[in-house]
Amino acid sequence: MKKTRSLGALGAALTLTLALAACGGGDSGSGSDETAGGSGGTGDNTLTVWAWDPAFNIYALQEAEKVYQADHPDFKLDIVETPWDDLQTKLTTLAQSGETDQLPDIFLMQNNAFQKNVINYPDIFADFNDSTVDYSEFPESVVAYSTVDDTNYGVPFDNGTAIGAYRTDVLEQAGYTVDDFTDITWDQFLTLGKDVLAKTGKPLLTGQAGSSDMIMMMLQSAGASLFDDEGKPTITDNKALMSAIDMYGQLVKAGVFVEVNSWDEYINSIVNSATAGVVQGVWISGSIQSAADQSGKWAVTNVPKLDGVDGATNYTANGGSSWAISADGNTELASDFLDATFAGSTDFYDTILPKSGALANWLPAGESDVYNEPQAFFGGQPIYADVLKYAAKVPSNNTGAYYYEGRDAVSVAVTNIMNGADPASALAEAQSTVEFAMG
Repeated sequence: MKKTRSLGALGAALTLTLALAACGGGDSGSGSDETAGGSGGTGDNTLTVWAWDPAFNIYALQEAEKVYQADHPDFKLDIVETPWDDLQTKLTTLAQSGETDQLPDIFLMQNNAFQKNVINYPDIFADFNDSTVDYSEFPESVVAYSTVDDTNYGVPFDNGTAIGAYRTDVLEQAGYTVDDFTDITWDQFLTLGKDVLAKTGKPLLTGQAGSSDMIMMMLQSAGASLFDDEGKPTITDNKALMSAIDMYGQLVKAGVFVEVNSWDEYINSIVNSATAGVVQGVWISGSIQSAADQSGKWAVTNVPKLDGVDGATNYTANGGSSWAISADGNTELASDFLDATFAGSTDFYDTILPKSGALANWLPAGESDVYNEPQAFFGGQPIYADVLKYAAKVPSNNTGAYYYEGRDAVSVAVTNIMNGADPASALAEAQSTVEFAMG
């Protein structure tokens, strides 16, 4: 199928209704079909797909089906709503039982879990060595999530590029603009944050206590990881990690970053004007825009970078997902479908962005009129085109097979450090925890 890259605008306001589950992989609320599955769908021109979230991922699949049907009228998708936790359980069960013929042709994977699954269950994944997908049209950092031993196993979809979003009216009260928060270091951010807090009474950031989201974003912004290239944990003697944890502690101690007890409290702190800013994956923009009274009072820029750390940048990510193909499925058709839509159609991405907030990782999408449309909520800024520019600059980092174990261990260590534990000892304990999990 010929790739389509028309630049016609849709003439629709880009109002996001982005569900948080799109990046978090949670259950969208409706039940999944536990009996459906099996490669190849119901015919040679039908593909079975597992994905979660009807308003986001499944909607995108339905629109991609229409695009592909323009040149392949007999083509169909058999889409089975499958919450992420259920999908991961099914993959593990079928791989371990050898019943891989029960897998779908295509399934969605959380980026941070991709390498883990390919490494643990290599026989269920088809590679893209024979496909025509042009991976140079995606950010290197996103492609890296689904790459193992220099082989591509996925096609990126959901964009998790991080943004710094700020209340311009609050910054103005303190004598600043969003330009003062562009291309800065975390040390500069801390200084600015103290001044904003003193003049307005508002912290620049909030976040869920016990979560290592901010630490992980700081770490990736320097191209650093919790693991080396061989997959061994590097939690101790990790300069970038120590720098991130130290800065996080300074932000909290100064009141520039306020810890809250739950995700709901975190979102409420944003929409209820309790904070002057957000540093998070771009998917948070859906929650920001749920506060209609704040329209025109937000602006977006890149994120601060770590001071004194080699490779530090002002770009990072949190979340996102990619499509995988089952080795037992109709790999040729599945690969061509993904190449022609998620890796090749501007019209497709122009359609799904206004209605679902599904922001592309496919960089050519950022050239369209739709992506460059000024967003009234963000003061007329074309934030979606800007975010794709940020995405191209995010450093790659190694997730490996034990990413979540490492992340959880670091979360515990950070909590202990915030409660007074010796940082070196807390991180040594985290390292031992991960090494034990690895056997």
